[in-house]
Amino acid sequence: MENLYIFSGLGADKRVFKYLNFSKYNATFIDWINPFENESIEDYAKRLTKQITSEKPILIGLSFGGIMAIEVGKIIESEKIILIASAKSKNEIPFYYRFAGFLNLHKLIPTKLMKSSNFLSFWFFGINSKENKNLLTEILKDTDETFLKWAIDKIVNWKNTHIHKNLKHIHGTADRILPIQFVISDVKIVDGGHFMTIDKFEELNFVLENSIKN
Repeated sequence: MENLYIFSGLGADKRVFKYLNFSKYNATFIDWINPFENESIEDYAKRLTKQITSEKPILIGLSFGGIMAIEVGKIIESEKIILIASAKSKNEIPFYYRFAGFLNLHKLIPTKLMKSSNFLSFWFFGINSKENKNLLTEILKDTDETFLKWAIDKIVNWKNTHIHKNLKHIHGTADRILPIQFVISDVKIVDGGHFMTIDKFEELNFVLENSIKN
């Protein structure tokens, strides 16, 4: 039985995977921990490895969780890394995010604004149904402000160029947060947005099973 370690999105938890079926596997959901002040993404990844007890696991990461899976995969030997709506390297982070990071513009955005749920956040995540809007609202409300500020800084300033030898990248064609034109993906989920673990779960379950096996 494959050992999976699953990294959720920025500030999110395993609720974003509630419709995905990992029952065939030995699946562990990685818990976010509080970052130290000015902690590097590499040092943070080292601390996350304490939650990984299996040899050569499969790492699965959603959005920011994919970035952390990449960083963890540089520290421990992993069988495979599977990214969902994420980025493999700094080159797949949209240029306008990197430009904002270069100028430190992201630090000017109030954290409370980033945690608020409204028509704009629903649009960015590609959410239409009331149920999914409520879920995103709950997730944003529960997001730790310190972690959110730290993680956004790490995303816009990410320097990684290393590509894991066995990596699968799944991306939605309608992703507005990490638009597909900036990434090279192995599998495209038609009309999938950044919340596709919730609203495209049937197709994603099929794709994930194939990605884990092959």
